[in-house]
Amino acid sequence: MEDKTSSKLKSMLDSKKIRNIIIVVGLIGIGLIFLSNWVDFGSLTSGKGDEAFSVKTYSTKIENDLQTVISKIEGAGKTEVLLTMENSVEYVYLDNSTTKTKEIEPLIRGVLVVCEGGDDPVVVERVTDAVTKALDISTAKVCITKLSE
Repeated sequence: MEDKTSSKLKSMLDSKKIRNIIIVVGLIGIGLIFLSNWVDFGSLTSGKGDEAFSVKTYSTKIENDLQTVISKIEGAGKTEVLLTMENSVEYVYLDNSTTKTKEIEPLIRGVLVVCEGGDDPVVVERVTDAVTKALDISTAKVCITKLSE
């Protein structure tokens, strides 16, 4: 039984047409391997679009959101917000592979809030409480002061 199978396989491999097909398929496979080194197929299938993450964009969005919310606090009035970031975005990989498993956003180093009601202790307490709760940071990282006229 084995002899029949092996002889049939040998006769198929002796055929020039089959041998040429195997060589062509092998060359195509080698070509795809080399092509995969130059083309990043992960970026082609990514559903995130072309929008790249930047610390500046992230910081500006948080500043705008905080400014909107703080200006709605009773007594705060006109508000300006400045945010400082500790580092850029950090990517955490699994066991030295290129598969991204987690993206850690930059840490907030400090928040400066300048508002019209910055000299009122009640307003300062409300704004400090709102900022620390919204960003999950300590009160030591928040500074509230009065807006100059």
